[in-house]
Amino acid sequence: MITADQFFAAKRDRQKTKDTHHHCVYVIELDKKVLKDRRFRAANPNHDPAKPCFYVGSTGMSPEMRFINHKRGYKGNRYVQKYGIRLRPDLYEVYNPMPWQAAIELEAELAAGLREERYAVWQA
Repeated sequence: MITADQFFAAKRDRQKTKDTHHHCVYVIELDKKVLKDRRFRAANPNHDPAKPCFYVGSTGMSPEMRFINHKRGYKGNRYVQKYGIRLRPDLYEVYNPMPWQAAIELEAELAAGLREERYAVWQA
């Protein structure tokens, strides 16, 4: 038989895990017009012009809400605000949710992996 102390300790542990695993990585497809921007092009010298352009980020909210905030200009990236087309959950959904540190690390790894595949990528 489980005691009340054990029950509440397990409940706290479940809540702690839930609280620490609410960060996400996300990928936003950008309009190819972003390639007219000198800084964006310079960051992606080996991109394949036939492939789409992306922005990769991480967040403590849902990717959908973060995309809305980008487009509204609230703590948004200028490339996403001006050129953001849509979220690409096919490129990130499998990883979410995760702890904050994991999201920060995976954001950089995901951007690097896409660049290796010759996509044009911006990652802040």
